[in-house]
Amino acid sequence: MGNGPLNGVKIIEFAGIGPGPFCAMLLSDMGAEVLRIDRKGASGGSPNDITSRGRQSVALDLKKPEGIEACLKLVESADILQEGFRPGVMERLGLGPDVCLARNPKLVYGRMTGWGQTGPLAHAAGHDINYIALTGALAAIGRESAPVPPLNLVGDFGGGALYLAMGICAALFEAQRSGEGQVIDCAMTDGATSLMTMFYGMKASNFWSTARGVNMLDGGAHFYDVYETADGKFVSLGSIEPQFYALLRDKAGLEDAEFDAQMDRSAWPKLKEKVAAVIKTKTRDEWDALMEGTDVCYAPVLDMDEAASHPHNLARETLVERNGVTQPNVAPRFSRTQSEIQGPPPEIGAHNESALQAWGFDEAELENLKSAEAI
Repeated sequence: MGNGPLNGVKIIEFAGIGPGPFCAMLLSDMGAEVLRIDRKGASGGSPNDITSRGRQSVALDLKKPEGIEACLKLVESADILQEGFRPGVMERLGLGPDVCLARNPKLVYGRMTGWGQTGPLAHAAGHDINYIALTGALAAIGRESAPVPPLNLVGDFGGGALYLAMGICAALFEAQRSGEGQVIDCAMTDGATSLMTMFYGMKASNFWSTARGVNMLDGGAHFYDVYETADGKFVSLGSIEPQFYALLRDKAGLEDAEFDAQMDRSAWPKLKEKVAAVIKTKTRDEWDALMEGTDVCYAPVLDMDEAASHPHNLARETLVERNGVTQPNVAPRFSRTQSEIQGPPPEIGAHNESALQAWGFDEAELENLKSAEAI
C-alpha cells in the first residue's frame, strides 16, 4: 500500500484513455491501491505513459465468462470501480452497476463519459473539443477572430478527471457512513459547464460579453494579457487590483495619463497597443529581473522545458524525474499523510498472478483462468 490520505482504499480501474487514467493516477498518487483491468493482448507500458503510473495491471479477456467472473470477484473486495466506456458497454459485459452493487453493496461505481449517461447525445462519439463546445467554454476562449482549443484541459482533465476524482472521494466518504454505495455519472459537459460558473455569474451581472477578446479575463484588458518581449518570448501580466496596477505602471514606466482610467473598456484596445510597445523594448530576462517576485502579478511564459528548471518549481519539486521521465509531481500536498508517486506505469498484464493473489485469488482460481485463456 502506498503513502497518502487514501492509503488502504482499493480501486478497480477499467483501462481507458485520457481523463480516466489521469483520474486513477491522482487517486494512486494519494495512496490508493489501483488495479487496472487491461484487455488481454493489448500493448503498452511505456515509461512515458505518465498518467498510468502507480498501479498494477491484470490483462483479462472480458469476452469470456471466466474473465467476467474474475472481475466480479475483485469487485467484492474493492471500494471503488472506475470506468469510462460509452453508456451500456459495462452492462453488456455483465459488469453494470446493478450486478456489481449486488456483489458489493458499499461499492462506489464511478462512470465518466463526455456527454453523460443520459441525454440525446449520450451514445455519440466525441472528444474534449466537442464537449467544451457545448458548454460555452470554447466560444469564450481565444482571440476575436476564432475560438482556440485550450489543449484538452477544460473538458477531459478539468471537467472530467477532476470531477470524477472529487465525486469518488465524496461518495466513498458517504458510503463509509451509510454502508451503501452508489453510481457517479460524471459527464465532461457537466464538469466543464461547472467550471464556467463564475463566468455565467459575470454574464448575468452584465460584466461579461459573449464576444471574445473584449473582457477583462480573456485578453481584452491591457493589464491582463500576454505580451511579446524584445527577444521573441512572452510574459504574462495580471495586474487587476488597483495597487497591483499602480505597481505595474511604476515598473513599466506607464506614465501616460490615459492609463489612469484602468476600467474604461473603451480605452483598452489603445492601451493594449501602448503596453505591447513598452514590453517589446526589453527581453524576457530583463522583465523578469524587474518584475518577477513583485506584486505586479507577473510571470514569464515558459515552455515545458523551461518550466522544469525554473527556481520556484525546483524549490517545490513541482516537476520530478522518475524512471528517466520528467513528469509532474503529486498534487495537492498534505502535511501529515504525504502523497507520493507510487511507481512507474505497468506493462499490461505484468501483475496477472501477483495482483490477483493479493486480492484473494487462490491457485485453483488462477489455474482456471489460465486454462480458459481468460488471462
